[in-house]
Amino acid sequence: MSSKALEKLLVAELNNGQSELKGDLFKYQSVFLDKVRPDPSNARYLPVSFISDKDAASFTRGLTSKNDLMATYHAIDRVLVGKGCFIICMPYGSINWKKASDTIESIVELAEHIKSSELIQAPTIFPLEEGNYQILTGHRRFLALVYAQGMGSAAQFKVYKTPPLLKKTKQFQENASRKDLPQYGKLTAFLNAKKELEVLSTARLKVGAARLTVKEFAERMGISMGAFDNYNVLTRYPCVAKAYQEGLRAPFTRVKKTVLEIEGAFIAKHKLEKLSVSDKQLIDEEIEKNLLGEKQTAPSVPGKIKFASVSSSETIKTLFSSNIFELDAGIDWDSVDWEDPKSVSDVISSVIDFIENGNQASNK
Repeated sequence: MSSKALEKLLVAELNNGQSELKGDLFKYQSVFLDKVRPDPSNARYLPVSFISDKDAASFTRGLTSKNDLMATYHAIDRVLVGKGCFIICMPYGSINWKKASDTIESIVELAEHIKSSELIQAPTIFPLEEGNYQILTGHRRFLALVYAQGMGSAAQFKVYKTPPLLKKTKQFQENASRKDLPQYGKLTAFLNAKKELEVLSTARLKVGAARLTVKEFAERMGISMGAFDNYNVLTRYPCVAKAYQEGLRAPFTRVKKTVLEIEGAFIAKHKLEKLSVSDKQLIDEEIEKNLLGEKQTAPSVPGKIKFASVSSSETIKTLFSSNIFELDAGIDWDSVDWEDPKSVSDVISSVIDFIENGNQASNK
């Protein structure tokens, strides 16, 4: 859907009194997998063609060749998916082949889990025409279901009554906090959600309401202000997402620091108050050179994570019995560099101090 079309729909909704666009109606129901379609505009979309259970069984038994299936399903530069098989139909060793291979590895692992126990979080879908549905969130989970059970099976889905207006925002909300998602996918999803909310902000203005504030952007995306700032900086220059797409594995916090340092040095050198389009292009090129160097550098031997000393057994009890991510310890968990032993050690120390200070206060 174009931005203009979305804006018209949002204006209509807001004029009907839906000032805050409250939650869309949904229910949980069983749906046959062959009625579900992936969303090709989703940042995590793996270009797939689904094969019948009969053809999948024929392939796994060695009765049908890869070339036969590629011709039947027109699968050049795609991945064939069926019960018990993933077939990558891309040039071996290419960037797309490597991305597909990494994604499939994690999907197969999830599929094995599904075979032995139920899927905890159902994929979300919304209705299309002729009784079909499109995935909103949960592409990886859906592909794992196909691999584990086949296209002829049914599974539980979270089904929206109508297509949500803010699809990209919902996708980002459900996926941003997950640690297993590729960094490139997160950056692309953030950009899509931000553009969608910018359209909502414009629509609000047209009906006499105020634009969304930065805080409201972050709240609607379901992330902290610190995480919102991280994403904003990382998506400022296209080369960052491109580097992650091509294999960069550096933490967001480290790359954000690199971006700000290069950008700040450029502004200081040229004594600028505002960056022009050409200025941003030059900065983008400089950042790209730096990130390419980081990709090619062999990883150093990691240091050790230091566990701060603990003075009370009650602290240990709290650590093991509580979800420390929910403690009001003043820590921005989205900004923690989990690959930096010192950063992790500092966080552990802060959590322990917070718990011990709380225990001391409750004992007084």
